[in-house]
Amino acid sequence: MEVFTQITHNKCIVVPVIMWFSIQIFKFLTDLIKNKKINFKRVFGAGGMPSSHSAVVCSLAVCVGKEYGFDSGIFAIASILALVVMYDAAGVRRAAGKQARVLNKIINTPNLTSEQVQEKLVEALGHTPVEVFVGAVLGIVVGFIL
Repeated sequence: MEVFTQITHNKCIVVPVIMWFSIQIFKFLTDLIKNKKINFKRVFGAGGMPSSHSAVVCSLAVCVGKEYGFDSGIFAIASILALVVMYDAAGVRRAAGKQARVLNKIINTPNLTSEQVQEKLVEALGHTPVEVFVGAVLGIVVGFIL
């Protein structure tokens, strides 16, 4: 039980989890208002404004910097991790989402493919640079406030 208490009092865990949860609920609610229907995939799904991945890793880096010093090795690790995650979100995962969009169009074109596909590929995988930037700014600001 002591381990659970330590984890729940660790700001470097609590703040990023709160960031993720808040942004995913925000995306769920904006999707609900926009489309007028409930889509629970927005709670756990990737993509959209703002990037929860960016917000989480940036808030983590700030929390680590505040806790251990912005000149510490652990802050350097958290910062590099944040950069890698943001690059992946705006680069690799975004490219995969674009490819999924093209493949879905090809699959849905009559007489173009003989393959039977049972499900659509997920297209909302990555983020635009703006979505990543907004998520990063939110994570940094919340990391300093909390």
